[in-house]
Order: sequence, then C-alpha cells, then structure tokens
Amino acid sequence: MRIVSICPSNTDIVCALGAAELLVALDRSSDAAEVTHLPRVGPDLSVDVPAIAALAPDLVLSSSSVPGMERNLHALDAAGLRHLVVDATSIDDVLASIVRVGRALGLGERAVAVVAEMRARLDAVARDAAALPRRPRVHIEWWPRPVIVPGRRCWTSDMVTIAGGEPAFADLDVRSTPVDDDAVRARAPEILLTCWCGVPHEKQDPARIARRPGWDGVPGVRSGWLRAAEERHFGRPGPRLVEGVEWLHAQVRAWAGAAP
Repeated sequence: MRIVSICPSNTDIVCALGAAELLVALDRSSDAAEVTHLPRVGPDLSVDVPAIAALAPDLVLSSSSVPGMERNLHALDAAGLRHLVVDATSIDDVLASIVRVGRALGLGERAVAVVAEMRARLDAVARDAAALPRRPRVHIEWWPRPVIVPGRRCWTSDMVTIAGGEPAFADLDVRSTPVDDDAVRARAPEILLTCWCGVPHEKQDPARIARRPGWDGVPGVRSGWLRAAEERHFGRPGPRLVEGVEWLHAQVRAWAGAAP
C-alpha cells in the first residue's frame, strides 16, 4: 500500500501504528524521525496535487482540522485521488481517528492497542490532577497578531482539563477565534502558553506576551507563568497530544505548588 500524508498529525498516526514504510511522500511540516528522508509535496495548506497523483498513491491521508484545508480536499476530489479525511474536535475524536486510520491500513488491532496505551497515560494524568488543590485558568494561543485562541470545539480544551487546568476560552463554541485584549483580561488566565503555528519552538518567545499593552495586569503575566508549548504536542490531533498533556500537567503541578 502506498500512502501520501498531507498533514503532520496523520503522519504521526501512521508512524505510531508502525507503518512508516507505507508512506511515499509527505507535507512539508511532517517531522517524525522515521520519515525525514521522504519527498515533500508542499505546505499542508496548499499541497501539489499533480505531484501527489504522479506518485500513484493508494490512499491520501488528508484533514479538515485546520482552516484552509478544504482547498486540498476539493483538489484531491477533482484529481480522482482516493483520500481519507481525518477530523477531530476533542480527545475522543483524536483517539477514534487513530482507530479509523488503522482500519484503513489494515492495522485495526494495532490501532486499538495504541489508543489503549494513550488512554492509560491520559487517565494517569487525570487521576493525579484530581488531587491538586487548585486549578489554574490556562490561555493557549495559536498566533500572536491578532491573538488567536482555541475554543470549546478544540482538543486542547480537553487537554487542559485532563492536565488539571481550566481552558480560558472554553465558553466560546468555536474551534479557534481571534480575541481582543479585553477578552483575555476578563478571563484572567494564570498560565499563558504560546503555541504559534509554524513558528519553530526555539524561536517562540513567550516573554513577548508581557510586553503587550494592558496585559501587565493578567495574573499569569504578573507571576511570570509564561511558557512556550511545543506545537507538535498541542497543535496536531494525533498521538503526540499525550506528551502535551503530560508536559502541561507538570506545569500545572508546579504552579499549584507555588501558588499561595
């Protein structure tokens, strides 16, 4: 079976299933260690469909979880390429997606095992989080100008809750949305995370948050709880989200231990 993955989360799923050898090409952002040698078919929001067709794939793993992906889906349909659209708005959706991809690759049992391991790790975090004396309100932002945040219909809300926090914008019934300074100040987050899409982790500077006019009164800014979160562990609806939850739980535990 020949597979082209045009979304990093799907590439991560295939690799977690132990099927990296089935991949013949990837989007530009996929970075799993097993597949760094493979050819690229462009950025995930505008892949080169003729180049994909030339590879004669049996299946293209696509996604609708990121705004703008629909352009790829229309182009794949027009080219007559068989593709599987993976979508998720919650942790449960992510786990179901892994099973769905596994079944499409003839690896259903392996997918069920991967999901069981992920659930066990998430449950372990949730049990530990239940004993925390306080739960901080957590602000995550996908982009700094304008500030774009995940809402209720994003898996990160589940991640924050499992890790022991309260997602700052879970009251908004959206996947993601721009917000103004007043909206952030009103929610008074106590931990603020940068997770800027497409910006390498080492180039993210959460201290920039503290320099925004009027943000000096935000509790997390005052106390210095500004952190750079790995986009690969938060922005991709796939197996790496568990690492994001575990990392965030460590931050929440540290915050709870330091809070008066």
